[in-house]
Amino acid sequence: MSKRFYITTAIDYVNGQPHLGHAYEKIIADVIARARRSLGQEVFFLTGLDEHGQKVQQAAQAEKKNPQEYCDGLAADWQAFAKKLELTNDDFVRTTDPRHKEFVQATLSKLNAAGHFYKATYTGFYSAKEETFLTEKDRLPDGKFDASYGEVAELKEDNYYFKLGAHQQWLIDYIETNPDFITPSYRRNEVLGFLKNNTLEDLCISRPVARLNWGIPIPFDPEFVTYVWFDALVNYASIAHAHAALGLWPADIHVIGKDILKFHAVYWPIMLKAMGLPLPKQILVHGWWQKDGAKISKSTGNIIDPIAVINEWGLDAFRFYVLRELDIGPDGNWTDAGFGSRYQAELANGLGNLVNRSLSMLKRYRNGIVPAKSDELAADAAKAADETRALFKQSQLQAALQSIWGLVNRANKFVDETAPFKLAKDPAQAQRLDEVLYNLAESCRVLAVLLNPFLPETSTKIYAQLGLTGSPDKLADATWGGLQAGQTIGEPAPLFPRKDV
Repeated sequence: MSKRFYITTAIDYVNGQPHLGHAYEKIIADVIARARRSLGQEVFFLTGLDEHGQKVQQAAQAEKKNPQEYCDGLAADWQAFAKKLELTNDDFVRTTDPRHKEFVQATLSKLNAAGHFYKATYTGFYSAKEETFLTEKDRLPDGKFDASYGEVAELKEDNYYFKLGAHQQWLIDYIETNPDFITPSYRRNEVLGFLKNNTLEDLCISRPVARLNWGIPIPFDPEFVTYVWFDALVNYASIAHAHAALGLWPADIHVIGKDILKFHAVYWPIMLKAMGLPLPKQILVHGWWQKDGAKISKSTGNIIDPIAVINEWGLDAFRFYVLRELDIGPDGNWTDAGFGSRYQAELANGLGNLVNRSLSMLKRYRNGIVPAKSDELAADAAKAADETRALFKQSQLQAALQSIWGLVNRANKFVDETAPFKLAKDPAQAQRLDEVLYNLAESCRVLAVLLNPFLPETSTKIYAQLGLTGSPDKLADATWGGLQAGQTIGEPAPLFPRKDV
């Protein structure tokens, strides 16, 4: 049985509503999943929620709900959000699911029996906001802790620890011999820098029930629950285990944000090695969005509501902007003006105008009947298809869009060069007009196929306007010549109505 391509997003923490960053990460993963399916691969795409830990317990208390009831309410919102983004995920994990809890407990028992854990007393500082222990070296020069840690309390308590240090050199060697394991390369260098310049401290994997009871009980000691990160990371393996018949593990790509790099590139590989499981093939790390050059923040009101943008501009326009504007890796800056101008220039005037005028002319001059095949733009289309295929395999989504737009621009230029509306006035030019119209209509068909992972709704509309049945979801169909002479097209209609910006 061949292994399925297994891609995951990070699981989102349910102490609030989804925002732009969450939408961005999910769309990246969804486009990669669709792209891999278009290449003919079987794919399994996982997203979901991280529902345990102190922040959830506190948020539930503040709303006078029990934690499970609080999580159930928010989970419904997050699942509706995934639907709004039209994600093609195959499963949606909640860390409160019995299937996940059982796997986490079995993993803890196995690691404990193998001697990976020990119990010790900790004396020091604790940030409830970040659910993390702090040491003297976390203090700022003035002796205080960074404001991002919130209120920091002194603490003395027993806990269980996972021996990370024993694996430090192994992990350095692994990352150095597998250059694609962490990408982009500057994130890989960041992890190597951390590992080479610090002694890896053992990871506290428990919290006393007396302080926190909202977590998965430690199977070998009922006085403790599992530390939220140990529980959360295991979701990728617990869901693969739940679908064991599909042969998912190891994951091919974990898509994550740069803020959780250490957990995924240091703790998770060591956990997997201790569990006796192969490592994921790649950790793909994206950057953060700002708005108007400033940090996105609920408290200052500097936010983007993805749902409001989708309701106003359409889902495909939203998907297009976040992937075209920002390559996977660096940070990006959302501006409403930038969104509006990309919509106008690239979607309305670029792609939308090309499809609309190509098909309207075919209707007007040839009663909507496709003329004989002509290959004038075949090389341009083949170049775009070959580049897109190669870029899909490297998850280079922005570059793939740029390549596809090379064909959009070439076809629009072809209209200007050939002036079909002038040819139509001269009966002697009938054959030349046929050639031009075929090249334009076939370019639109190829574009529908190439764009399907990015703009699924739009690409389906282009297919329908061409009078084609079936779905443009196989990259093999981007081969030139798919439109048959004599085919009757459907009704042209604007794909991206122009808006006053």
